[in-house]
Amino acid sequence: MTTHQRELIENATGPAPWYWKTFPVVQASSGQEFEWRYHGDQGELPYLVTLGLAQEPHTPRLALNTYCRVFHLPPNLFGIWCPEPRTVRLLCFDPDQLKAFSFVDIVGWFKQSTERVYSTTEPLAELEISSTLPEGVHKVEVPEPFRSLDELLLLTSYPARTRDEAACAVYVLYPQAGLVEVVPQKWFTPNQYDVGRQWISRVARDPDSQRILGEAVRVGNFQLTEDGKQVETWLSRAE
Repeated sequence: MTTHQRELIENATGPAPWYWKTFPVVQASSGQEFEWRYHGDQGELPYLVTLGLAQEPHTPRLALNTYCRVFHLPPNLFGIWCPEPRTVRLLCFDPDQLKAFSFVDIVGWFKQSTERVYSTTEPLAELEISSTLPEGVHKVEVPEPFRSLDELLLLTSYPARTRDEAACAVYVLYPQAGLVEVVPQKWFTPNQYDVGRQWISRVARDPDSQRILGEAVRVGNFQLTEDGKQVETWLSRAE
């Protein structure tokens, strides 16, 4: 694995809470700076990740449950995407509009709620994409705030009808074009892997080769083939 490939994978955003340090910096158009914070795996707020003003470490303005990923929306917005039953959900927020709330409001929320995102502020925009779309390219209605992105790589579990079919897919979303390409990971099947214990945690596109690189927990780091459906090269393997 080259240094370039390692950096691409290490800088790729992974899901909360395990990869919270990979989340992009949030800076509002007002100039206010926000910080992500992880609240540990013990106590009243286990595994919780929150966003708040840098100068207000004890005043959250957004809280994330497991499997949420954060992405930057130029110039000063941010998005969150997360898996839901049968869909991939995307939310857009303006950090300047986020209202503060008390930690008391979210004590126990992580364990009791199936909601992935807690906020007392409504998102600017929202998008849901079915996680059961067939392989290929599909049209999607993409709200305006997301269209500042050229491409966004999403990961979702995929309905494998047999133990030899893909259990995960990469969704390549092209917001400006209003298209999503569904790319089943045909190498990642229930017959080959312990799905759940082993899982694809994050992916990124190499701007030089245009190949998709990624990390699979308890499996290793990989580079996909040109069509994105098979592993072309194992860059490293888990011990």
